[in-house]
Amino acid sequence: MATHGLVARKAGMQDIPAVLKLINSFAAKGIMLPRTEFELAENVRDFMVVCDGERLIGCGALHFYSAKFAEIRSLAVDSTVQKSGIGAVLMQALESEAESYGLHALFAFTYVPGFFSKMGYREVERGELPLKAWKDCLRCPKFQACDEIAMLKPLRSDYRIESDKAVPDLVPFPVLRH
Repeated sequence: MATHGLVARKAGMQDIPAVLKLINSFAAKGIMLPRTEFELAENVRDFMVVCDGERLIGCGALHFYSAKFAEIRSLAVDSTVQKSGIGAVLMQALESEAESYGLHALFAFTYVPGFFSKMGYREVERGELPLKAWKDCLRCPKFQACDEIAMLKPLRSDYRIESDKAVPDLVPFPVLRH
């Protein structure tokens, strides 16, 4: 996928240092969770990257939770080139990949809901996304006081949230307060 000469492509092992630097630069500001080299190596197949020449300027991951749902995670664009369409290029590439797998919906947890709204997502209650809580949120330092916004985007025209739950057969996300 190309926009203005920029190409979104699957990440490779050679991209790990630059992806790690980009993600952890935002984690240092408290707006993303930090990642380790081990985590990135283990999940490199989830990632798409955008490069301008040799310089990696954006990344994002499509992380599967079930045969129907995946999360858009670790979406980051170098601060020097934000608001230039790179995030949209990444989202289009990730959503195209999700559709190729026949997924029903995508979700994200974010501090920038406006961006995701522009991409067709809507804000939902965390309880509609129970898979996230039990797989990743339990080890998150913000679990007891999560301040991210849950966003959801159906990928199929026949997609419906049944019984107000995206995944009705799983235990709902607990609402914990400190």
